Amino acid sequence: MKPFSGIVKQIHLYLGMSCGILASITGFTGSMYVWQPEIIAALNPKLLAVDSMDKISEEALLKTSLTLFENQKDTIAKIFLPYREQQTISIVYTNGQTFYYHPENGMVLGQKSASISFFEDLLMIHRTLGIPEIGKYIVGGNAILFFLFILTSGLFLWWKKYKSNFIKGVRIRWKRNRKRLNYDVHKTLGFLFFLPLLVMAFSGGYFTYNTYYKEGFKLVDGFTENTKPEKKMKVGTTLDLQDLLEKSEKNYSLRAIYLPENLTSTYQFRYVKDRLISPGLRKTKEIKLDQNRKVIDAVSFESDLVSDQIAVQMYPIHIGEIAGMMGRILVFISGLIPIILFITGLRFYYFRTYIKKNVR
Repeated sequence: MKPFSGIVKQIHLYLGMSCGILASITGFTGSMYVWQPEIIAALNPKLLAVDSMDKISEEALLKTSLTLFENQKDTIAKIFLPYREQQTISIVYTNGQTFYYHPENGMVLGQKSASISFFEDLLMIHRTLGIPEIGKYIVGGNAILFFLFILTSGLFLWWKKYKSNFIKGVRIRWKRNRKRLNYDVHKTLGFLFFLPLLVMAFSGGYFTYNTYYKEGFKLVDGFTENTKPEKKMKVGTTLDLQDLLEKSEKNYSLRAIYLPENLTSTYQFRYVKDRLISPGLRKTKEIKLDQNRKVIDAVSFESDLVSDQIAVQMYPIHIGEIAGMMGRILVFISGLIPIILFITGLRFYYFRTYIKKNVR
């Protein structure tokens, strides 16, 4: 029977060679997507940027959105107001086309560009590998295996060997032979990036298995005193869509409107605390209406339980925005590490297995 460390080595080896290639793909695509706002804004100034955006009031944005909605409501699927890199209003129509409009005068600025579509496809590959239906489960399951077994087994093996000599465990000797240099790079980067990779993998699994994550987060509610204010908007209250589009919220900005896709779906109004990318906690609000315009759900960060507040942070944590520019840079670099670990891991296996056999 193999000792425990031998079992851990086998787990690290075989999961690294199988799950490692998927982690390399999702890590690389995620790293590229970190800079999506800046790249998209630079490539599409006519669609996404307007002069003196800071002088356009919230009331003007809502008025333009209402006018566009009233004029074309029978053909509209979604309306997106300025957020992140987008300073304009975009409308997704029921035929799948997307057009952009000036936020103050409502003039048509153009149709979705190839570069915007490219980053949408990049995000789809990152989340589903481009595989319909089951792709998200493959990616989510791989993320969970990565942080539960690959990273933890690697840390165990590193600790077992270098716990009494930390400096040696993080040092790369560049003038060593190929085999030793390859090993040094693998064990050093694996240890140095253990924590950011663990956080990224854990938060990445949330987007597939959010229901289970939320159930787990509810454990926190048992240790916190529920002193949240009651929801101001009661279920069953009838709301006028025009009122929601005419009256600006005191603490939130309207981000998106989702119109019913069929006779059983709902109206959704999503709000954000800040329209621009900013560090710190992500604070949102959402209102859902049935087709009779009655409230069926209304949630906001202030009235959410702690477990729900944690769940909302999974996206800014995953992409690094919760820590500002330094967080995004760390995520960008960390996303490239799985490729290096996968390649050095394969080379290490090759050096130890095939070359060793040939020498004999």
